[in-house]
Amino acid sequence: MLNDYIKDVFRVNRKGDAREESFYKTLASLLEISAQQLTNKKIDVTILPKKTEAGNPDFRVWDGNQHITGYIEAKPPTEENLEKIAESEQLKRYRSTFPNIILTNFFEFFLYRDGELIDKVQIARPVIALHVKTCPPVENEEKFKELLIKFFSFSLPRTYTPKTLAESLAVRTHYLREQVELELLNSKGRLNGFYQAFEQHLIAGLTKQDFADMYAQTITYGLFAASSRSQNGFTRKQAFDNIPATIGILRDVFRFVSLEEPGPNLVWIIDDIAEILSVANVKNVLHKYYFEGKGSDPIVHFYETFLAEYDPREREQRGVYYTPEDVVSYIVRSLDIVLKEYFNKINGFATNSVTVLDPAAGTLTFIAQAAAIAVNEFCTAYGSGGKKELIKKHILKNFFAFELMMAPYAVGHLKIGFLLEELGYKLDKDDRFNLYLTNTLDMKELAESNLPGTSSLSQESHEAGKIKKETPVLAILGNPPYSGHSANKGGWISKEIREYYKVDGKDLGEKNPKWLQDDYVKFIRFAQWKIDQAGEGVLGFITNHSYLDNPTFRGMRQSLLNSFEHIYILDLHGNSKKKETCPDGSKDENVFDIRQGVAIIIAVKKKGLKNKIVHSNLWGLRETKYEWLKTHHLKSTKWKQLKPESEFYFFVPRDEKYSSRYNKYIKITDIFPENSVGIVTSRDKFLVAPTKSDVEKRIRMFIDGNLSDNILKKTFNLKDKTNWTVKEARNQIRKTENWEKQIVQILYRPFDKQWIFYNSALVERMRKDIMRHMTHENLSLLICRQQNKIGFTHAFISDSISEACVVSDRTREINYILPLYTYPDANLFNGGSNYQREVNIPAEVFEKLKENYGKKVQPEQILSYIYAVLYSNIYRSKYAEFLKTDFPKIPFCSELAIFSKLAKLGQKLVELHLMKSDKLDKPVAKFEGKGETKVEKVRFDEQQKRVFINPDSHFDKISPEIWKYRIGGYQVMEKWLKDRKERKLTLEEIKLYCKIATSIKETIGLQNHIDKIYPDVEKTIIEI
Repeated sequence: MLNDYIKDVFRVNRKGDAREESFYKTLASLLEISAQQLTNKKIDVTILPKKTEAGNPDFRVWDGNQHITGYIEAKPPTEENLEKIAESEQLKRYRSTFPNIILTNFFEFFLYRDGELIDKVQIARPVIALHVKTCPPVENEEKFKELLIKFFSFSLPRTYTPKTLAESLAVRTHYLREQVELELLNSKGRLNGFYQAFEQHLIAGLTKQDFADMYAQTITYGLFAASSRSQNGFTRKQAFDNIPATIGILRDVFRFVSLEEPGPNLVWIIDDIAEILSVANVKNVLHKYYFEGKGSDPIVHFYETFLAEYDPREREQRGVYYTPEDVVSYIVRSLDIVLKEYFNKINGFATNSVTVLDPAAGTLTFIAQAAAIAVNEFCTAYGSGGKKELIKKHILKNFFAFELMMAPYAVGHLKIGFLLEELGYKLDKDDRFNLYLTNTLDMKELAESNLPGTSSLSQESHEAGKIKKETPVLAILGNPPYSGHSANKGGWISKEIREYYKVDGKDLGEKNPKWLQDDYVKFIRFAQWKIDQAGEGVLGFITNHSYLDNPTFRGMRQSLLNSFEHIYILDLHGNSKKKETCPDGSKDENVFDIRQGVAIIIAVKKKGLKNKIVHSNLWGLRETKYEWLKTHHLKSTKWKQLKPESEFYFFVPRDEKYSSRYNKYIKITDIFPENSVGIVTSRDKFLVAPTKSDVEKRIRMFIDGNLSDNILKKTFNLKDKTNWTVKEARNQIRKTENWEKQIVQILYRPFDKQWIFYNSALVERMRKDIMRHMTHENLSLLICRQQNKIGFTHAFISDSISEACVVSDRTREINYILPLYTYPDANLFNGGSNYQREVNIPAEVFEKLKENYGKKVQPEQILSYIYAVLYSNIYRSKYAEFLKTDFPKIPFCSELAIFSKLAKLGQKLVELHLMKSDKLDKPVAKFEGKGETKVEKVRFDEQQKRVFINPDSHFDKISPEIWKYRIGGYQVMEKWLKDRKERKLTLEEIKLYCKIATSIKETIGLQNHIDKIYPDVEKTIIEI
């Protein structure tokens, strides 16, 4: 047998024009004969002529009973180093995907099992055939037989847990995604038609990579769904017959996969996935999982496990997180109570007249729970005899769901079929659950086109459109996606969301209202609109909780108050971005694996109800929250009544003790109307440095034509974006004359001026309209609009352009720049100081103050007075609740003497913070030690009052009060040093640090002085 094989290989090779494929038939014949002799079985060998190195293995071996035995990847006989080939990226992919694979050069055979080499045999010396030009003798025949017996005897595991099944499918789906991407290179292929249909008619801007990902997941889960319905074995070709005829889109996909030939590169891996599912017996796995109580939602648990294995990063980016059952249960049970008690629906979700919609259904977690409650309610009241009719005539008729992504759409259909079977109802051939693949936030219906797959998309869109526009829905529930950078910018939702851009009949006046474009906000708006259209209904969502108290959402809150009579807010907290902790200081955890805190809203619209809004907090560890949610509902929750008032209509409890007084003060942005958030580079580590020379060196490297784009990306950790590339930025800067002049000073952190290359090719947000005023003689207040936690320390002063995070680097606390003067004719780099400047304070402020003081005050006095107020500890603590949620409001005292005293103290603060005070000439701190100035590890010794920067050097005479002093989000003395870690401090930096310590000590003293005067400020106030 082997002698004939070697002779054939030698004969083919001797012709001189042989390619790798020339040896395929010889090897296939050897395998078939060997299988018959060694195992007494007839095998089938499928040969794939190689089109691309990125394709599938060259041979697939079947056992004769439609089960895959394994794969063989061949290399030409001239490839003598198979060990090197085995470590190539291609072979690593094959080894991780296919559990039984042989690598061969037709003379040597390596057998891999689950990625590991378990056997290798050389049956002849290729050097003799290739170089001596003689047919080599056969070697190791018995060892070769042993290797083949191992190969032919392979079979997939007969038992799978959901986790091991998910792992097996995930690795193959990853591989399938790569094959789909390759197929999409063929612009005329059928798969490209599918892609165009989805990109043009469902998900605008869908990339081929994203489509490949979506399509691969859909194939896997469609096969999963079909295999769960299969009675006798399962193959790719059987999948189409097991997809319900009513689910047109999945039918179109699987008509291509099952009945047509999607191409050899796809067929092989799809068959492999089908083989796994056939052996695993999916239906039994899920059924067992369900009844063993490992999760009453096994399909979605499985989907989560699959995604975690398949692509954990994608799972996080897409917000694909299984809504915990206890969260779902609380919302669904609460809505069931609302339906009974508010709308007189005696049987809650089981009442025939109740319509239900999840507009962002994902995998149907909420709808499944509602359906289960409905069936249970019905059986409890009337017995189980009629539940099939209930499911067919009510649940399949009145429960609706929308989903945009195809993979969860496929999962949802699988899941509801499984659930209904567990409840005792098997979907008939013509049955379909009303889950539609559609963009909830787009009211346009899709027209027919010639693109493959569009017919079913159009039909799906039409059916969903009727529900959106015509069908009254009584209960809307779910967990809509949270995406600050929403892709949902269609005409309908863009028009409807404008409802949230006004408050008290006026425009919000927000300069950056981007958070109102978050997807969850748009879904709340859709649900509100849908219920308003029906005239009554109930909404139950779990969402990001930012809208509860963020000023940007005040129009949204007022709109919700206008639509709904009763609103229940259960804040589940867990916001690690805000570093939330429980009121007692203990750890607070999120109910999801996300950083953004969440809240449940239940909102009821029903005529005749007296308006009320109530709130409750749920703090603690995740499991504690789950346990509480499992055992509570809307009626058993302890609520606190809220009284939202203009202009903010907060949905959180607030201490309103001083609100009437505080609201009489003038908002700081009304005093300085020209303002903006600070500069955002998105590339700080590249563009900003302590010295000008550091920045200049980086830019010279950046424009150096001898360095490639990739080298620069790696060197400076730069990444291309959709709207910015390294290549384009380099080209722009090369065209810039005298670019060195654009290296300027910037206030980067408190007391920390650094240097920046201030060029629009690299800086993402230049803020030119405001920053141009700061390139001339000027001062600006730096202020935050809101804080993550109560505790206002967020004010500073600047005489240069300023970065967005001078006062805090937390997203919510981004600082605003409020310049004292504006230079209408000035540009960023036009130099000089001859431009006529204007005061950035309205004339009526000056007039009101002159009217009370009997004399005109100077702009700098107003700025200094405000700065003193902002540094008053009394002011900060008294109005902490209000300072947390919006720009400060400033009380102007009616007495000139008090105003003047505070203005003088404020001027001293300004000079200290600009490092221009003569108090800094005698610094309180000293630099001591052996003179080593490298910042290695920063450590404060409270007893010795020393700040160590390394074991040998320290700053002396720094009190705990100075060390702990905070400006905004920073502990100043620590932050300044940490930003210079691994650098040697220059002489100027050592002197500066000593002066910063002095400035802080003097600041603390001035704050105490201000607090002695501040109570007199509020005795009589000028209302401006």
